Amino acid sequence: MQKTMIQIRNNIIPFKGFAAFNFFGLIFVRKDENVTKKILNHESIHTEQMKETLFVLFYVIYLIEFLIRLLIRFDFTEAYFAVSFEHEAYFFQGDLEYLKRRSRYQWTKYIFTKNERKR
Repeated sequence: MQKTMIQIRNNIIPFKGFAAFNFFGLIFVRKDENVTKKILNHESIHTEQMKETLFVLFYVIYLIEFLIRLLIRFDFTEAYFAVSFEHEAYFFQGDLEYLKRRSRYQWTKYIFTKNERKR
């Protein structure tokens, strides 16, 4: 897990229903949210994914993959959880040692797999 993550607390970003949102390595957190190690690990996994895709490509790939999955599933929530970046982050968010052994581009393994959420 990353040592220090800058957290910006507010009531706007992320949308209600989400605890945190990673924007270029900055973590936006809802004011009323308890930031756990699990949440920070999830966002740290996203930061590693962003580094691998040179940050901007992370958002491009994410959006394209989300839209494709939305067309297939017709469900916003299911499309969100099926995005390969989210799939990896949710699957390993509880494993606080994951980033120490994670190989680069691990998220690509989840592009064509069925999403089985592990929270």
